[in-house]
Amino acid sequence: MAGGIDTVEFHGLPAVRLTAPDGACALVTLYGAHVQSWTPASGEERLYLSERAKFQRGEPIRGGVPVVFPQFSTFGPLARHGFARTADWELTAQRMGADFASVTMRLADSARTRTLWPHAFALELTVSVGDDRLDLELGAENPGHSAYDFQCALHTYLRVGEIETTRLYGLRGLHYRDMTQGGAEHVEQQDALEIGAPVDRIYPAPASELMLREPARSLSIQSLHFTDLVVWNPWERGGAALADLPATGFRRFLCIEGAVIAKPISLAPGGEWWGRQTLIAVR
Repeated sequence: MAGGIDTVEFHGLPAVRLTAPDGACALVTLYGAHVQSWTPASGEERLYLSERAKFQRGEPIRGGVPVVFPQFSTFGPLARHGFARTADWELTAQRMGADFASVTMRLADSARTRTLWPHAFALELTVSVGDDRLDLELGAENPGHSAYDFQCALHTYLRVGEIETTRLYGLRGLHYRDMTQGGAEHVEQQDALEIGAPVDRIYPAPASELMLREPARSLSIQSLHFTDLVVWNPWERGGAALADLPATGFRRFLCIEGAVIAKPISLAPGGEWWGRQTLIAVR
């Protein structure tokens, strides 16, 4: 199989489809630099995209991997999760190798962003697929003359067959803030996190690798330079409050997000930062 990088349209939005020589595939819209789909070479879709997702400019898309910047959630004065996920990015690079396909998208400050957040910045998201692996690398630069602080996240919706039979390993002993309890602090006591109720947790200083296990498949989740981890599922009542999520949609995903939240990154003029999240399908 030759593979390739093709310009396509996805629900009316310009997009890029990456296909590695081994058949691994991802689809990314320029709107939000939003990864909408990832199918490893082993052949099963591993990202969740809501059947009721809105594909309208100015609206966030429910599912896939939204890019959160420069604010996480409502932890600041901006709209929830900032503006990067509802901005048009530019495709700046594409590469094909013997065992991978890769694209890079870029977002820089503009008159629109400066009305929301008065800083000069540049973001890049590089998406690479090959074999059973998806690599997402988010980078930030400060080309301006004054420092700025930011939060960020890769708000990854991982597709699962059934949330109640899914287990997340690698969190035992870690401190976390439970946002369903107003940010109350706890220590994870279980070897495996089971989801049977709303979960909204922020783990500072997470493990570098987690394992998401289902009865018939697993997924390795690795991160670098993301100082926090978010685990989120709204469950039935919370999901019902989301107009862009089907009634049983909460059963089909778990968000596991590499993030920077508790201690925002401070970039001096000329400064740079990057973080990576890697997903590996385990057969």
